[in-house]
Amino acid sequence: MRERPDYAAYVTERSPRLLRTAYLLCRDWGQAEDLLQTALVKAWRAWRRVGADPDPYVYRILVNTHASWAKRRWRGERPTDAPPEEADRADAMGAAEDKAVLWAALGRLPPGQRAAVVLRYFEDLTEPQVAAILGCSVGTVKSQTSKALAKLRVDPGVLAGSPKGRE
Repeated sequence: MRERPDYAAYVTERSPRLLRTAYLLCRDWGQAEDLLQTALVKAWRAWRRVGADPDPYVYRILVNTHASWAKRRWRGERPTDAPPEEADRADAMGAAEDKAVLWAALGRLPPGQRAAVVLRYFEDLTEPQVAAILGCSVGTVKSQTSKALAKLRVDPGVLAGSPKGRE
């Protein structure tokens, strides 16, 4: 049986990847840093109970904390660089703009579907690993992922940025 890693060593080693996961969940670096810090504090409190592989436990804390924050988050106006009427969509979108469109579409997914997509495709976890982290069945992971991908395929922002939408 593998020995449980030291908390400080775990945080040092895994923080960059955990921060990326937090960012993919909330799409804001400042909020991602807060989310990661909150998750690491919660993990520290329970560190004695965490098994030999703390990753699933910490990922679950990240997902659950983000979901609870998303429920109470204000969803009103958001600051932008330019007013919407100044945005010119006639120009061909570059790679950076394509990423922005994808991130925006990812942000429109419900938190559960977003968590399934982030863990499955961005963190490259298996369906059973994602199911264990989210506390659901493998079938639910498959269903949530399938629904999320279907929504992304018909998302108006993604369609407008696709080669077919630019013609």
